[in-house]
Amino acid sequence: QVQLVESGGGSVQIGGSLLLSCQARGSISSVDDMGWYRQAPGKQRELVASITRSRRTKLADSVKGRFTIFRDNAQNTAILQMNSLKVEDTGVYVCKADATALYGLVDAYWGQGTQVNVSS
Repeated sequence: QVQLVESGGGSVQIGGSLLLSCQARGSISSVDDMGWYRQAPGKQRELVASITRSRRTKLADSVKGRFTIFRDNAQNTAILQMNSLKVEDTGVYVCKADATALYGLVDAYWGQGTQVNVSS
């Protein structure tokens, strides 16, 4: 089985920085796309950033210039560096990875989510 282990998050003031980490663990054959989604109160879940195995990235317009996503393929880990945080960045950040388990098919796996609170 594949599990996503998230770390990071927390509370920060406007303009601060946070780093989120997501590692895929378990009986893994390969990890393809990885990404972070944000669930804000009263809003639909949205893609914040994603990265392919070849490190091609995609960022939501709202975070371009402030967030960076990168990954370590050897560790099956994706990192989301969040700078210049705004109140509207508040929400639950959930990691997603498309991974292939040993002797299995590719499937989408989700983490449990980590809370990010940005306040003035």
